[in-house]
Amino acid sequence: MITRRQLMGTTAMVATGGLIAMADETHPLNRPVVISTWRHGLAANEAAWAVLSKGGRALDAVEAGVRQSESDPAVSSVGVGGLPDASGEVTLDACIMDEHGDCGSVAYLKDIENPITVARMVMEQSPHVMMVGEGAKSFALAKGMKEKNLLTPNAKEEWEKWKAKHPDAIKHWEINIENHDTIGMVAIDAAGNLSGACTTSGLAWKLPGRVGDSPIIGAGLYVDNEVGAASATGVGEAVIRAVGSFLVVELMRQGNSPQDACRLATERVIEKNPQWKEIQVGFIAVDKRGRVGGYCIQPGFDYAVCDQATGNRMIIAPSRIPTSS
Repeated sequence: MITRRQLMGTTAMVATGGLIAMADETHPLNRPVVISTWRHGLAANEAAWAVLSKGGRALDAVEAGVRQSESDPAVSSVGVGGLPDASGEVTLDACIMDEHGDCGSVAYLKDIENPITVARMVMEQSPHVMMVGEGAKSFALAKGMKEKNLLTPNAKEEWEKWKAKHPDAIKHWEINIENHDTIGMVAIDAAGNLSGACTTSGLAWKLPGRVGDSPIIGAGLYVDNEVGAASATGVGEAVIRAVGSFLVVELMRQGNSPQDACRLATERVIEKNPQWKEIQVGFIAVDKRGRVGGYCIQPGFDYAVCDQATGNRMIIAPSRIPTSS
């Protein structure tokens, strides 16, 4: 005799062509946990864990975590020290999303060290979701944020070297560790609530005015407190076309593990445009039970995970394009 539980499972499998595995409800809860992109995510995780380990809210943790990267001049893809656009200006994008589905975003923000905090202000202290450019800067200053020159001597020197070699506008994106363009962070707290944050100075040497996926809710970041949270890194134009982070979360909703959801979303990016296999896109995700995953197109993407059981460590993400021997 087929039980109601078995019948529901069979129905779900039929509805998805038998390709989607049901969620593993027997997997032990792993809370709290925080996951973030790239090696500078280790330090960001430490800042986030200082909040989570004391029973703090995931939203506060992810803001504290990515602020650490924004204020670190050694990180060339975020905040102070971020590599500028083709004209030599540093412009920042960020977004944040909480367990209630509330979200805030800023784009093309200049002269403000911590755009993630401005994004949270947009979420909590305005009727809007997204603010850009001079309006976003004026809003930040009115809320007490301080103006600061974000172009460091090192970043200026790198821009001058690039400009000497590329007198014309950028025509393609190089795949390298300096140009991964973001930190994304998602977390689940001890209460089982999810939040996420994403912040970036964007692609190095981008055309002035360019905005990528990082401040776009659903592309660079998405949180659904019933399911999980995801964030993206890499060439934002590809992520936007696939609505990548939303896709990862919806794949988890269908029963996929965070790891499989990141893999399937990466494959969808390439399906939309086979040429995208030549660039880098990566995803990270955490589900409601605290399971994590990550996947990318090109070898070389790694991410940081911190939890009570195993501490703060790096994981090398599997890639769609195999590592050359």
